[in-house]
Amino acid sequence: MRGRHTKVLPSELNKVCPERGDGPATHPREMSDFEVVPNLQQSSSSVSRSRRKAHFPTGSNEKENLISWIPENIRKKECTYFVESSQTSDSGRVVCECGYLREQHLEDAAKPPIFLGKEWDPSRHIQEMPTDAFGDIHFTGLGQKMGKYVRVSSDTPPRVIYHLMTQHWGLDAPNLLISVTGGAKNFIMKPRLKNIFRQGLVKVAQTTGAWIITGGSHTGVMKQVGEAVRDFILSCSHKEGEIVTIGIATWGTVYNRESLVCPMGGFPAEYVLDEENQGSLSCLDNNHSHFILVDNGTHGKYGVEIPLRTRLEKFISEQTKVKGGVAIKIPIVCVVLEGGPGTLDTIYNAITNGTPCVIVEGSGRVADVIAQVASLPVPKITIALIQKKLSMYFHDTYELFTEDKLVEWTKKIQDIVRSRQLLTIFREGKYGQQDVDVAILQALFKASRNQDHFGHENWDHQLRLAVAWNRVDIARSEIFTDDHEWKSTDLHPVMAAALISNKPEFVKLFLEQGVRLKEFVTWDTLVYLYDNMAPSCLFHSKLQKVLLEEREHTASSKMPRIQLHHVSQVLRELLGRSTQPLYPKPKQTERPRLSIPIPHIKLNVQGSSLRSLYKRSAGRATFTMDPVRDLLIWAVVQNRKELADIIWAQSQDCTAAALACSKILKELAKEEEDTDTTEDMLTLAEQYEQKAIGVFTDCYRKDEERAQKLLTRVSEAWGKATCLQLALEAKNMNFVSHGGVQAFLTKVWWGKMCVDNGIWRVIACMLFFPLLYTSLITFREKRLQPVGCLTRFRAFFTAPVVIFHMNILSYFTFLLLFAYVLMVDFQPLPSWREYLIYFWLFSLVCEETRQLVYDPDGFGLAKMASLYFKDFWNKLDICAILVFITGLTCRLIPSTLYPGRIILSLAFIIFCLRLMHIFTVSKTLGPKIIIVKRMMKDVFFFLFLLAVWVVSFGVAKQAILIHNEERVEWLFRGVVYHSYLTIFGQIPSYIDGVNFNIDQCSPNGTDPYKPKCPETNEDNKKPIFPEWLTVILLCLYLLFTNILLLNLLIAMFNYTFQQVQEHTDQIWKFQRHDLIEEYHSRPPAPPPFILLNHLQILVRRGLLRRPATRHKQLKEKLEKNEEAALLSWEMYLKENYLQHQQCQEKQNTEQKIRDIAQRVDVLAELLDLDRVKRTGLVEQRLVSLEDQVHQSALALRWIMQALQDSGFSSSQEVPPLGSTKASEMKKVDLEGKPEESQPSHHVLARNLLYPGSHTLRFPVPEEKVPWEVDFPLYDPPAYSADHKDTAVQDPFSPSLESLLKINYNTMDGLINRQSFHGLYRVQDGLPLNPMGRTGLRGRGRLHCFGPNHALHPVVTRWRRNLDGSIIRKSLKKMLEVLVAQYPLSDVWALPGGSLEPGEMLPLKLKWILRREFWPQFQNLLKQGTEVHKGYLDDPRNTDNAWVETVAVSVHFHNQNDVELKRLNSFLQGCDPELSIRWQVLDKRIPLHANHKELLHKVSALLGAYY
Repeated sequence: MRGRHTKVLPSELNKVCPERGDGPATHPREMSDFEVVPNLQQSSSSVSRSRRKAHFPTGSNEKENLISWIPENIRKKECTYFVESSQTSDSGRVVCECGYLREQHLEDAAKPPIFLGKEWDPSRHIQEMPTDAFGDIHFTGLGQKMGKYVRVSSDTPPRVIYHLMTQHWGLDAPNLLISVTGGAKNFIMKPRLKNIFRQGLVKVAQTTGAWIITGGSHTGVMKQVGEAVRDFILSCSHKEGEIVTIGIATWGTVYNRESLVCPMGGFPAEYVLDEENQGSLSCLDNNHSHFILVDNGTHGKYGVEIPLRTRLEKFISEQTKVKGGVAIKIPIVCVVLEGGPGTLDTIYNAITNGTPCVIVEGSGRVADVIAQVASLPVPKITIALIQKKLSMYFHDTYELFTEDKLVEWTKKIQDIVRSRQLLTIFREGKYGQQDVDVAILQALFKASRNQDHFGHENWDHQLRLAVAWNRVDIARSEIFTDDHEWKSTDLHPVMAAALISNKPEFVKLFLEQGVRLKEFVTWDTLVYLYDNMAPSCLFHSKLQKVLLEEREHTASSKMPRIQLHHVSQVLRELLGRSTQPLYPKPKQTERPRLSIPIPHIKLNVQGSSLRSLYKRSAGRATFTMDPVRDLLIWAVVQNRKELADIIWAQSQDCTAAALACSKILKELAKEEEDTDTTEDMLTLAEQYEQKAIGVFTDCYRKDEERAQKLLTRVSEAWGKATCLQLALEAKNMNFVSHGGVQAFLTKVWWGKMCVDNGIWRVIACMLFFPLLYTSLITFREKRLQPVGCLTRFRAFFTAPVVIFHMNILSYFTFLLLFAYVLMVDFQPLPSWREYLIYFWLFSLVCEETRQLVYDPDGFGLAKMASLYFKDFWNKLDICAILVFITGLTCRLIPSTLYPGRIILSLAFIIFCLRLMHIFTVSKTLGPKIIIVKRMMKDVFFFLFLLAVWVVSFGVAKQAILIHNEERVEWLFRGVVYHSYLTIFGQIPSYIDGVNFNIDQCSPNGTDPYKPKCPETNEDNKKPIFPEWLTVILLCLYLLFTNILLLNLLIAMFNYTFQQVQEHTDQIWKFQRHDLIEEYHSRPPAPPPFILLNHLQILVRRGLLRRPATRHKQLKEKLEKNEEAALLSWEMYLKENYLQHQQCQEKQNTEQKIRDIAQRVDVLAELLDLDRVKRTGLVEQRLVSLEDQVHQSALALRWIMQALQDSGFSSSQEVPPLGSTKASEMKKVDLEGKPEESQPSHHVLARNLLYPGSHTLRFPVPEEKVPWEVDFPLYDPPAYSADHKDTAVQDPFSPSLESLLKINYNTMDGLINRQSFHGLYRVQDGLPLNPMGRTGLRGRGRLHCFGPNHALHPVVTRWRRNLDGSIIRKSLKKMLEVLVAQYPLSDVWALPGGSLEPGEMLPLKLKWILRREFWPQFQNLLKQGTEVHKGYLDDPRNTDNAWVETVAVSVHFHNQNDVELKRLNSFLQGCDPELSIRWQVLDKRIPLHANHKELLHKVSALLGAYY
């Protein structure tokens, strides 16, 4: 019950709502003030998204804003005067006319006696006041279900409610509005249909981000929707389960609404769902998330919310939502289940307003009635048929249908079925429409496709919807059809949107539809794409760091915008410094790039679109060198696997692209903090390595030589790197260990010699080179085959394998000589052998210096130094040389001769370790060296664990045994050295006191060669330390170190060994490249003779200034033609590889199981259908066959009749031919759709709402239109408008006297009352419409009773290309027609209209033509062709006044026609709001429906496309 309403002060808040005085405080949030409410045309989804809260938490600041904002802007309605009603309440008490009890009114309202006895008037007796019910609603006893609610006046502006929902309730603006309507009472649906409906509804809501709007009560269709949302939320995660379900209910019909009343807001309000005691009222549904409770001041009256719901839905559908880079007007669709009379009105209003409707067949009542007749032609939908259907589906309430109601229902159903483009019937199991979500989206696209739009805009709108909803299946089936031809450039904006919003299926679809990446990817497009990267992306944060560094470098206060040279800077870090920058930094003189701020790029037809990006940059756009590469990088750095795969499939340089992607991903994975993302990146990197291996394998099988060229080809697109270089940078061991790559490396290793020469032959020729001129060594090149060829000598000694073995021989000689000097010939003054060692070392230093500064690729000294020191063996070389130089320096000083020899001995050790690098070439020893290197890492980490035990035991032992040892060297021995040796069995003899000998130690620690004695007894010099403790410590120490830690080390070694052993071959093959490359670029002479080569290089580089060049065997730049042919060959084999992969996926067992399961599901769907549906196609074919038989029978009958007339008669009767059943069904095609034929009666003239007024026509079904048909119920209202701006008009309020003055069927003064259809009937002084009843008497908005004559010129020309050729479509020429849009009109029309009495041209035509051209235009009309003369189906027509027009076709065949040029020059607009244009003519041109009929006739006359 409503309590008495009094003003509540804030201090009294807790008294009124004590349980809601304080709410759980969360972080504060600023709210918008009321001043922003008028500016609600554009929604801010980003703001509202940030304000979305889980479980609707409300902080103290939010409460304060709501408490102040809602009562100021949202009102409720109260009955202010109590007028006793003749009806009583359910309990038999006296109630007011508003339905409330006396005590439920305000105190002043119940005071008699002034207003008692007066008639109750809602407009005077109901007043608005601030609302007192809003906040959070909690359904008790139903878990944690929470929602938002507000009580609003029925006159509340929709923009205020929309502002409340999006700004204060934190809802994202919807991408789609689903208005579910139907039966308000509980009804029974088939279980299968119920499941299909529930799953489809929530699927479309969840995938498109839709709002579902219902009546909000816990009954009927609203309950079905609520349960569908509930089931979906329970089966999904919290993040996926957010579906906005808004219930708009009548406040006066809500049961237990008293618990929602709280003047300062309920946070939360506790609501009890009590269906047992609700009576005639309804409870709110606990599965809805938001409630808008509409109040008109009455109690118990249903349907109050319908007008406000209609206005709100219309307002929301006029808003624009940006999603995924696409801006669309929010579409709306009406879904109908079951329903009664109110539902029919809702459907009719929706169809009238252009809202598509989905009718669920099988749900019952109204839905089934419409579904049953939807496939019939409109004339077949008769009153008798509707009566039959109503008796079938309305069992209990059929008796309530009066004759007037039957007529009204028939008329409305006819109008609904007539708008087939807006009507979609969902039938369970219909092919292609198994799910409700598909039916809903198909209904939207069908409606959009049939709407009147200019040219391409309609298709653009549909495509934007599909992209925003991510429904590529609908796009394939509904948009990319033969009905429209898409240009590549038309898809560029949506292509960019699909890329940004990560919709790979759409990207694939657009590529299939002909999008050329070379045209799409411009410099500015790339900048736009990188500017719209997700902020959470690691690459984005790296870009921001680069921009921040640039800002600090330039000392600018403003953050610079992202440009491609910033991207290139980050990419070079990821790809490695060995690559050149992919995007050069623009010079200062270059034009500034087109900057594209994100908020202004919208794909809508109202404002700036992304298409304008291409239009603005046309003619000056900077196209990138490789657009596929650019898009691939953009996708890979964001870890978008599906998108990257689609783009990689388009790439030409695919092997290099795959290896580069693998490198980028591995580098990003090193810096990525999220573990899951890191794993995804590494997995994707491995997949791209496998792609490179797959393509290269096919290439190598096809042609080994060309495949090896792919390895060494310089790729301009990837920073002048080679495939081999990229694979090595990315450490792609699988690729480098590929047989083809290894065969190439082997070929390089052997130089110009054949690879099948044995090593023993090479060594023999090295030791005795005349053997070269025998057949012992074979060469690959023919010019080296002759035995006497001098180049054989050079070819042999420049081969890397020979250089390697000669360096081995040289190095062993150096080590032998070095060892001899150290051990035998180390004199105070160096001998000649020692000087030879110094000279030898100098040659080694020169070679290391050459390796450091050798820069054939132009990387720079810093980059070369970093690359040089990355190699472990180079570090070892530098270490050995530095130690040797240090020892040499000490050795040359007499006082440090001995330390110098020691240091040189250490240098010898390091030089010996360098020998291991030589063994890496061996397939046997190479992997073992790798294992040793890995085990060294294990030992390093193991020492940390060992040090803990050694130090802990050593310190404890030293402290227990020895007192105050001050000698540091003996402290180190006792703590570390002795403890370490104990591990290997050298246990100190004194640790247990048994073998203690005081002679072996120093009692006071004074003897430097003896350790200090342990704690002893002063009398007998026996140890007094606790022997049992030291023994226990020793045992524990040995247990953990000898057994635990050493076995742990063995286990670590074993694991490392097994791990490396599994990949031994790969690792060895990978590291083999470094050795081959080193000796491939090394001078041929070994040290110390290598100094001659160094001298030659110095002369060439220093004196002759010749740059360093790389051997073509490892890096080769091909000619353009050769490179193009090679890449085309690679791309061809890549296509074969992808096809092979697809075949393998199809043959995969799991995939086969999925395919079989899908087929079984389809088969089960077919078997579940009714017998009629299963045999429907057969019946339709039989009908078609019967139709053909009927046609044949008619032909035979005609032949027989002709023969009889000619005297060839017979005494026997003519046998009956054919059947009438086919003729009865011939208008139904094989799909059950009626033939589209011209309506036999006027349609627009029978629209229920008369235009420009609130007058409703009397419903006139199709069969009751002719005057000859008896219609006793016909009682139309009368309406005649008063035209104050027109001098000539018939009487506004016709009386019999004024009507008798009018002369019909003749010229009445200047007014022509003659009809083109002959004489018309006049009844009671009023003429009768010759086309039949319209449902309205009077003259309406027309000026005269009887015919109102008009003239409509149809001015056309051929549509032409820029070269002047006529454009054709479907082999027919296309027309352009002159159309105009007049002020106060939102549609276009032909330039014509009503003729004023005595005038030759319509006034509207004169508006667009200059006065001096009027006579010439009259001549054009005389020369034109009359295409229509007679009645015009116009919405303004009535029973007594109608429009008749003459339509004249004026066509200009020649584009250089003088009259056409003059016409264009004399077109004008007397009003700035008047628009004129030449419009392409087709059936979807947005004109008045009656004007489109005229255009159809003109196109048929000229044989043009329509």
